[in-house]
Amino acid sequence: MITIRKATIDDLGAVAPLFDLYRQFYGQPSDPGAALDFLRARMEAGESTILLAVDEGDALGFCQLYPIFSSVSMRRAWLLNDLYVRTAARGKGVATALLSAAAEFGRGQQAKWLLLQTGATNGIAQALYEKNGWMREYDLFYTKTL
Repeated sequence: MITIRKATIDDLGAVAPLFDLYRQFYGQPSDPGAALDFLRARMEAGESTILLAVDEGDALGFCQLYPIFSSVSMRRAWLLNDLYVRTAARGKGVATALLSAAAEFGRGQQAKWLLLQTGATNGIAQALYEKNGWMREYDLFYTKTL
């Protein structure tokens, strides 16, 4: 049975390899040590919340959320920045469970909304998000690489 829980510092050994695979999916070289260090720094500073999907102790996937704020509504919002499911666990509802848990987490934080983005060519993820009630925004399209 898949369970989703908030990861703690004690879960870094399970989350970091998934995070490294996630980065590789986006064309980055594998760097397990840097992945562990990055996640540890985010968690120790309270800069992110990681939700971990497990089944009988096996880490299947994760999502990482970063806090942001809506000035207009004067409320907290969350950026769902990372979502990854192990290849062998795909198609089993893990991503849907993580998205549902992220929404529940946001509601529990009295957040105004959740935001995410994915690659324009990542049709599988886009279909997953839309199937789970996420709406594509067409009027918010500016970024600046620094």
